Amino acid sequence: MRPPEHRFFEDFALGQQFESGKSVMDAAGIKAFASAFDPQPFHLDESAARESLFRGLAASGWHTAATTMRLLVDSAIRPAGGLIGAGFDELRWPRPVRPGDELRVVCEVLDLRASASRSDIGLVKVRMTTLNQSGEAVQIGVCNLVVQRRSGV
Repeated sequence: MRPPEHRFFEDFALGQQFESGKSVMDAAGIKAFASAFDPQPFHLDESAARESLFRGLAASGWHTAATTMRLLVDSAIRPAGGLIGAGFDELRWPRPVRPGDELRVVCEVLDLRASASRSDIGLVKVRMTTLNQSGEAVQIGVCNLVVQRRSGV
């Protein structure tokens, strides 16, 4: 059965889970992202990274977040109106992302709340856990998504 093109607020259920495809991180991409957005030595240079807290080249947390976003956009979650965030309640990076890590995202619906001020939207609270190839969490975020309601009831 094919997933719907778009999921309206009414199509989400507590505990529902969505999994993404995979994305492999490489040293060149880690350095390119860091060069543009987070130019710290442990993201840019292997020698400097070995001497840092990370003890080796590590992707910026913001690179991990951007990769997570891409994986979610390409996943089956597909909220009507797009992946529009109303803010994060939590965002953590429990372990570094290294060159060669293969990332995937598991997204779980934690709460559903119809908007009190707008009948055309609801808020879907999700936990997005980005995992490496060993199943270890490299990013955990709890986010509130703004999702269109089917009928605007």
